[in-house]
Amino acid sequence: MKTYEGIKATANLLVCRANEDGGMGEIYRAGKRWASVIWSTGGGWDHVSVCPYNRRTPTWDEMCSVKDMFFRDDEVVVQYHPAKSEYVNNLPNCLHLWRPRQIAMPTPPSIMVGIRKGQTAEEIRKEIEEVSK
Repeated sequence: MKTYEGIKATANLLVCRANEDGGMGEIYRAGKRWASVIWSTGGGWDHVSVCPYNRRTPTWDEMCSVKDMFFRDDEVVVQYHPAKSEYVNNLPNCLHLWRPRQIAMPTPPSIMVGIRKGQTAEEIRKEIEEVSK
C-alpha cells in the first residue's frame, strides 16, 4: 500500500481522518462526491473499502482507479468471493480490495487470461507449453 503521504497527495481524494493504521475519506469524480472510502493496514492485511454515494456497485474501471489511488503499481490486489458461510454485507454496493502484507499474492500465468500486448507467436507458444506441463 502507498504511504500515508502518497495517499494524502492523491488527486480527487479528501482525507477526513487518518492515523498510522489507515484512514477514511471521500473520493471525488467530475468535481462531485462519488464514494466514501476507508483504508487500513492492520491485522496483516492492506484493505480498502469503497461505498459509492449513488447506491450502485462500483464498476471494474472504478475499482481500478481506486486501486491506483491506494496501491503501488507493482502490488497485486484482489476482491474476494468468500464461501457463502463467510459472507458479510453490512453496506450494499460496498466493494473491498485486499492485499496480504506478509506473503506475495499468487497470480495465474497471464497466458491463462489472454495475450499481452506485443507478445510474439513464439512467446505465446512457449507460455502455453509451460502452463500445459
